[in-house]
Amino acid sequence: MDNKLMLYNSLSKKEELFVPNEDGKVAMYTCGPTVYHFAHIGNLRSYIMEDLLEKTFRYLGYDVKRVMNITDVGHLSSDADTGEDKMLKGAKREHKTVMEIARFYTDAFFEDCRKLNIRRPDVVEPATNCIAEFIHMVQVLLEKGYAYEMGGNIYFDTSKLENYHVFSGQTEEELLVGVREDVEEDANKKNKSDFVLWFTKSKFEDQELKWESPWGTGYPGWHIECSCISMKHLGEYMDIHCGGVDNIFPHHTNEIAQSEAYLGHKWCNYWFHVHHLNDKTGKMSKSKGDFLTVSLLEQKGYNPLVYRLFCLQSHYRKPLEFSYEVLDNMTNVYNKLVKRIAELGDEGAVEQDKFDAFKKRFEDALCDDINSSMAITVLYEMLKADMNDKTKRELAKSFDEVLSLDLCSAGAAKEEEVDEALVRHVMEKIEERKAAKKEKDFAKADAIRAGLLAEGIVLEDTREGVKWKKV
Repeated sequence: MDNKLMLYNSLSKKEELFVPNEDGKVAMYTCGPTVYHFAHIGNLRSYIMEDLLEKTFRYLGYDVKRVMNITDVGHLSSDADTGEDKMLKGAKREHKTVMEIARFYTDAFFEDCRKLNIRRPDVVEPATNCIAEFIHMVQVLLEKGYAYEMGGNIYFDTSKLENYHVFSGQTEEELLVGVREDVEEDANKKNKSDFVLWFTKSKFEDQELKWESPWGTGYPGWHIECSCISMKHLGEYMDIHCGGVDNIFPHHTNEIAQSEAYLGHKWCNYWFHVHHLNDKTGKMSKSKGDFLTVSLLEQKGYNPLVYRLFCLQSHYRKPLEFSYEVLDNMTNVYNKLVKRIAELGDEGAVEQDKFDAFKKRFEDALCDDINSSMAITVLYEMLKADMNDKTKRELAKSFDEVLSLDLCSAGAAKEEEVDEALVRHVMEKIEERKAAKKEKDFAKADAIRAGLLAEGIVLEDTREGVKWKKV
């Protein structure tokens, strides 16, 4: 590739030139949702920025295969292997089966993605499809001495690794179990940082989904699913793994531990982590109870793509604070932007030298650690530049392959919406006038006609009925 894409690697803690294992191809994995509830807009910030990354790869000419898991079993209410399964929690809350919950919230998640123009990954794999793969990996880790059985569960032995805390460099004492003070320690663990690969004893009497295994009837731990699903579809070597910054420990730390112990070599070269979306009270999370969803934003009158633009205006490695005031401002920005592009003409020929120069500037912004804010600045500067409308329109269309803001269609759609609204308004007034005339309230009928005329609408009474036109 001619473009020099620099990405911040969470593993090395520095920006690095992105070089995939296979020239021109990118093996990409994204941690998917645990489908026990709606995704909140904080979750979706990560998926927006990961979507931007994937589309940047494609824009630069890479052949991308992106895989995402769906967690429909195994993710406990504590990341430290304690509490009940989140899926079971959702099923109890709504008095449904776990699989009914999984199907409903999987569909809801991808509907939110559609509204935000997030591309569906090439492969989407539910954890429940891969039980055989999970069992096989656990068997291999046991055979290699990286795992042990205790109290009916199979644990990964982190003491077997020279550098378990690869992301942080912190000690085991500093991280402890699951980081939080309220986490109960599992007495079966040999080491505080060990984690469960397969459960048979963990609030097991309530577990709806369970499978036969060499260690008894049980279910997989959360961390193992991403390792197995990625290997199933991407092979032993992965280029880039994505997720929210809160996945770094313990989830991604544990993924690396078990994957590299299983494979016997380095597994993934680049790690891409998106920072939190906060509100004035701190990080958004489902545990707060009332959380913001795409549907709630729509109910309040916001276009989901305004939220996408809000996310793109900030760098993915910076925390972002949400407020309705900011979203109101972003709505005005978005509406002016698509209106400006809708006003561009489509005649004449593209000025190729100017097109190429701005496309290069746009690519350079993306190659600077996915600098979406700068990419949008290039869009604005392009619209102000000295070139014909055709060139500007084609550049906006090109940029939108990555930005995915409906830059060239939203303005036209908005005009169509306005026209439909106008038609409804005029027809309602015509019906009101008709009813007034029927009741012989001619003063009201004349007032309706005059009111429409003041709005630029002329009514004409004909044998075929009332006709109208804009003046």
